[in-house]
Amino acid sequence: QVQLVESGGGLVQAGGSLRLSCAASGRTFSSYSMGWFRQAPGKEREFVAAIRRSTTTTYYDYADSVKGRFTISRDNAKNTVYLQMNSLKPEDTAVYFCAARDGYLRGGYYRPGAYDYWGQGTQVTVSS
Repeated sequence: QVQLVESGGGLVQAGGSLRLSCAASGRTFSSYSMGWFRQAPGKEREFVAAIRRSTTTTYYDYADSVKGRFTISRDNAKNTVYLQMNSLKPEDTAVYFCAARDGYLRGGYYRPGAYDYWGQGTQVTVSS
């Protein structure tokens, strides 16, 4: 069983930055594909970013809406994945969730159903 705990959310003005963290339990964290999703009130959960590692390559995936503003990264020594969010917009306001899947996700990394483990979420609010 993998436990994920997000932190780093908060209230920020438009144009500001936040860094979200997701700490994971488990001895094989480095083999997990990790994703960030978000859900705004009344909307479906949507893909934000993913980091996946095959045997030879690390892939970084982003939703079009955050490309160029958000950066996903991981520190395997700390069992933590990060989401650096810059140039935040009011439409980025949502609860942000961390997700994990053991092994390499070749495809479908943007689908919530592709992930086995989820954190409890952290609120990000961007004021205009």
